[in-house]
Amino acid sequence: MGLLPLITSTLLFSWTTLNAAVKITKVDLSIEPSADVERNTDVALRCKAEVLTSGTEALNRVYTVYKGDSVIYNKTTSSSEDLLYRLPQARVSNNGKYKCAITIMGKAKTSEAATLTVTGMSTPVLRINKANITEGESVTATCLAQGETGSLLFSFHDNSKEVENGVWVTSSRLTFVPKGVGNHNIHCSYLVLNMPYPSKSQQSNTVTLTVEELSIEPVLKISPQDNVYEGDTLNITCSVSNSTKGYQAGELFLSQDTELLKSGETSIHVNWTAHARTPVLTIRCQLDLGDVEKVVSKTVSVRELFSVPTLRVSAVEVFQEDEISLTCRSEKLSYGRLEGESLIYSLEPFDYQMVRKGNGVFVGKAKTIDFNYTCTAAAKGIKKKSNVLTIHPKVPVSTPKIWVSGSAILGKRVEIFCLSDTGTPPITYTLWKASKQNQIAVVHEFNKAANFTVVINETGRLNHYLCTASNGDRTPELSDKLQTAVIEPMTIASLMVVPDVGDISEGHSVILICSFLGTPPVTVKWFRDSDDLNPLDTTTTNSNNTNYEFVANKEHTDSYYCRAENRANSVKSNKINVVVGMAMWKKLLIPGTIILVVFSLVMVGFILFTRSRRDAASFYDDKEGRVTNGTRGSVASLPADISNRSSYSIPATV
Repeated sequence: MGLLPLITSTLLFSWTTLNAAVKITKVDLSIEPSADVERNTDVALRCKAEVLTSGTEALNRVYTVYKGDSVIYNKTTSSSEDLLYRLPQARVSNNGKYKCAITIMGKAKTSEAATLTVTGMSTPVLRINKANITEGESVTATCLAQGETGSLLFSFHDNSKEVENGVWVTSSRLTFVPKGVGNHNIHCSYLVLNMPYPSKSQQSNTVTLTVEELSIEPVLKISPQDNVYEGDTLNITCSVSNSTKGYQAGELFLSQDTELLKSGETSIHVNWTAHARTPVLTIRCQLDLGDVEKVVSKTVSVRELFSVPTLRVSAVEVFQEDEISLTCRSEKLSYGRLEGESLIYSLEPFDYQMVRKGNGVFVGKAKTIDFNYTCTAAAKGIKKKSNVLTIHPKVPVSTPKIWVSGSAILGKRVEIFCLSDTGTPPITYTLWKASKQNQIAVVHEFNKAANFTVVINETGRLNHYLCTASNGDRTPELSDKLQTAVIEPMTIASLMVVPDVGDISEGHSVILICSFLGTPPVTVKWFRDSDDLNPLDTTTTNSNNTNYEFVANKEHTDSYYCRAENRANSVKSNKINVVVGMAMWKKLLIPGTIILVVFSLVMVGFILFTRSRRDAASFYDDKEGRVTNGTRGSVASLPADISNRSSYSIPATV
């Protein structure tokens, strides 16, 4: 084929491929012959894809096989045949979840996971390099897992115990030193590491290993071993029974409990002073030869020369600055072994406040703060220290104060308080009334007062009450007497008026007098019935009466009362009805005015009457002059000067 046709066909193939439409509809992964198989079965994973394409040319397919999340196989092919991934002679290490993915022209699809389970593991075989060893020697064991693949871990057992403290090792070979002499049954097993769980094999064959004891032993000698008292010297020797020919030199350790006395190679000797911190001493002689330890031990009973001393204080309760005595004593003594030697007691710390008053007796003053003491007893080079004695000096109570809460009202309950400003609790407070014990209260907190509730049944003052405070075996502190006055409630209020209600007129001074019974100071308020919210006046007095004065007018007509109040209660008086009468001058003015009016009316009537009479007389005189011969209106009878007039007038008479 020429170059031009080749290029043309290549370009045509590429154009066809690029313009082909592809859809992967399904990808399946199956396990053949089965998902559950026995060991050594040939297994195949079949990956089958269903693909839709618009072209006629074969497209490249990229297959990927996964085990878990790890890629285990890749293949690119243009064939549409199923992909087969083979697992010949399957092992437990092949167990897991598999998936298949296919990619065509950038489009990918993955199958569902399929799980392969292979059962059956080879039985491990154990071999050791020696069947007989001497204690301290090592042995090498090999665990064979024939035909197994994958990641393996091994475990070796010596009798019923795991070697290497139960740690699984990656190597199938292990070198170790067996512990103890005699026969050791060795076996092994292995793990195949799979996800999510490893698979464990059966137990291997058992191989017997014989460990012979070394013909060498430590030897321990103690003298004396009986009738030992503390302070006695013990001669102790730790040595080896036989020479260590053929072995590396060992090391000896001599110890008492956890205290190492001495170490060496072939023999150790010490002169050790016995003590009695415990009744029985355990002495150990240990020989170390490599990994071999041989121990021999002996016990020695040790008696005390004297017991651990006890430090005591003379008083049950100690107060600041009190004189105290401290005594240090050992209760048990072995006089025969002391051989007349006395115990010497000392106090720690020994300060200037404490003075020695004999062997084991110390006196002085207590401090003002908590303090600790110990004492030491010594004889024949032995010293024993007592336990720590802690002394908590108490603060004595101060003189208590006594007071009441609120007001002491006759017939009511009242709380009486008693408090010492200083003093270590608990403090016992006692209330006394007229030298008789009334109540007791115990207070367990700092600066907290005791309170007593009593009922006030007597007038006057409460000076028959007092209290005491005590916080130990000493004379109680006494308070002053209670200086609180008893308040008598208001029992009655009475109102009177001066002058008498019938004699009150406008312009007169009116005095309202309010009298009452009750403990002063008393606050008095005056009210009128028409306005009982706003008092006319308010005053405070220490007497049993007070007054309110005003000048009366008609507006003061009303009912009046007073209210008296002290710290206990308040009472209301009787009401007085005040009617303000008319002033005297007004009373006198009325009849005078009436008389004046009557007189004026009489005078006016008289004047009018007199005028009417005078007018009437003039009228008849005129009438008689005009009448002649019984004829009315005759002009002939009139005077000449009048009769000639056309008109006339009658002068008025006043």
